[in-house]
Amino acid sequence: MRIHKKLCLSLIASTSSLLFAPSVFAAPVVLELDYEIPVQQNQVAFVSFAGDSTLSPIILNDLSKTELKVTSQNLPQQPHSSSDLAGSLPVWQSMGIPYLVVGSTRSNRGKVVTDYEVIEVKTGRVIEGKQSLTADNNKESMRYAAHVIADKVYELITGIPGDFSGRIAYIEEIGTGKNKVSRLKVMDADGENAKTITEVAGSIFSPTWSPDGNRIAYSVQRDQSYPVIYIQNVSGGGATALTPFPGSNLSPSFSPDGSKILFSSSFEGSADIYEMSASGGQPRRLINWPSSEVQPSYAPDGKSFVFVSDKAGLNKPRIYRYEFGSGRITQVSSNGYATSPQFSSDGSQVAFLSGRSAAIMNSRGAITANLGNTGIDEAPSFSPNGKRVVYASKQGGKGILTIKSLNGGEAFGKSGQGTIRSPVWSSSPQ
Repeated sequence: MRIHKKLCLSLIASTSSLLFAPSVFAAPVVLELDYEIPVQQNQVAFVSFAGDSTLSPIILNDLSKTELKVTSQNLPQQPHSSSDLAGSLPVWQSMGIPYLVVGSTRSNRGKVVTDYEVIEVKTGRVIEGKQSLTADNNKESMRYAAHVIADKVYELITGIPGDFSGRIAYIEEIGTGKNKVSRLKVMDADGENAKTITEVAGSIFSPTWSPDGNRIAYSVQRDQSYPVIYIQNVSGGGATALTPFPGSNLSPSFSPDGSKILFSSSFEGSADIYEMSASGGQPRRLINWPSSEVQPSYAPDGKSFVFVSDKAGLNKPRIYRYEFGSGRITQVSSNGYATSPQFSSDGSQVAFLSGRSAAIMNSRGAITANLGNTGIDEAPSFSPNGKRVVYASKQGGKGILTIKSLNGGEAFGKSGQGTIRSPVWSSSPQ
């Protein structure tokens, strides 16, 4: 039975503190397709690319984790380009699926070239024409190419950049006390391809990505020593100590251009907020209250940052905002327990720890999402496009990383050894 249907698809646009004992959305993009279709839940039909067995499963898996409803089953034919649809477009239109993704791979001088198209089924139009991507013929490059293609497909359909080619850094802890071993690990945004970047006897805290997705800053505390902030290139090489100062040096945050680092340190007394060059040098103290100030995080425009202070009283941390131009400081969170703030990429939202719950608030401090108690008192981290978050939890004695869509996509988890902490999502490497 066919019905006339107007289909409107609205696509809604950390750290463990050593100092505290835990006791505006973007305007929606609306796509209106006005034509006769049967009732259909799927929005995208995906045909495995010709000549390929590596890319297609990864692309399909990526897209299935978003709010888009994707299917590769029970399709009327297996086209690999828009030209293959000559004469058969009405068959696809009768299915009522608005978008079709097709493609193929070929070899060129030892590399793999992928040509693909996103087709608007109602009109047969190829959105922004044929796309091509060239990758080295090895597992690592092909995996990354698949994520990049998924990013582009998502963007062509929704108008919003995808977040699959970014990576997630996190801490894995095994053992306790003097026997604790901590690993800083990095995995793909689909939960696969995890690699250890560094391993220490002791604790690692608060990893954070540089804006270009190529460096990570983090704190290390070894037995009977102060936490020191290091910067390390993800592609290899040793770590460079950035803060060889006495006191607790924690919670680094890169400026939007990657040239500076915010951090908290107690090397001049109580914990204060400092800014310094990402290449080292002398820090500049920005906040010098008699209370403890920790966990700074730059706003995406670099004009301000949020931080946490216990000036309201012991075990009463609040989130505040510091403006660079005026030096003005305002309270952002309500009067409840609030720590570990981190901005979304557009600056309209802040992920944080609200009491013992992972939560999200808008820039005015109103909570817009509560993800519940994760069991380890940590805040979530936004994906690059702000449509998903990743957070750590403990279930049945196992550390779990959960990636959750904020607008209806599928949530999924990745388990690891020991305790998992402080996951943070990078932008795509540049």
